[in-house]
Amino acid sequence: MVFARLTHYAFDAVLVSAFLAGVKRSTGLTPSLDSDKITENKDFKKWIDSYLGVGEWVMDQSVFVLGSSGWFERKR
Repeated sequence: MVFARLTHYAFDAVLVSAFLAGVKRSTGLTPSLDSDKITENKDFKKWIDSYLGVGEWVMDQSVFVLGSSGWFERKR
């Protein structure tokens, strides 16, 4: 039960990170990591940067897989 709940929370966290990566790519908006707005703790900033990097990676992999499938096409 605990493992299932942790897995669910981890999946949700990755979805939020991927959503933020999509927002960044489509609008250029990104969370501000200025020290006076969040924290001055460098470890926490590094963790946030890694977290957002996971979303970028998930976004890259999703675009690659969806782009190589026959179910999606690019329209611009």
